[in-house]
Amino acid sequence: MKTKNLVLMALLVGVGAALYLVIPGIMGGMKPDFMLTMMFIGILLFPNSRDVFLLALTTGILSGLFSTFPGGFVPNIIDKFVTAFIFFALLVVLKKAAQKTAVSAVLVGLGTFISGSVFLGSAIVVIGANIPFVALIVSVVLPAIVINIVAFVIIYPIVTSLVKRSKFDTSVSHA
Repeated sequence: MKTKNLVLMALLVGVGAALYLVIPGIMGGMKPDFMLTMMFIGILLFPNSRDVFLLALTTGILSGLFSTFPGGFVPNIIDKFVTAFIFFALLVVLKKAAQKTAVSAVLVGLGTFISGSVFLGSAIVVIGANIPFVALIVSVVLPAIVINIVAFVIIYPIVTSLVKRSKFDTSVSHA
């Protein structure tokens, strides 16, 4: 593992954390998770299980620490691990197609839906939260999908163009 790749992953997670902190909450203070978007970008750039594990761990812990959801620490960690490895599996299956931004954007939307569903489901199971699952999917997760796709479509081309000009060893620099 190269140090500069770790630095790039840390920068992505850091930018996601900063965006997460400045974005206002919707419906009861719940927020779209920009760390999730940055985790997806990191997985697209570094599609191997070791890096996916590191990205899931760091985004899960930071999301849990910054969560405005009562008792949201453990559900955030569970959701990031499940989402990261499902996203990674989809990326491996759709390797050629996922190189297109449109296909990657659809994967980000699907990943955001998986993340929201796993987070809410694990919150119900782990902390025994009595939450309206379907209402939160409609009012928080669906808007988060749209916001994350828009953010991805804006941020990903910028990151890939910077990575191509640098000497980072990513999937984009090999494409």
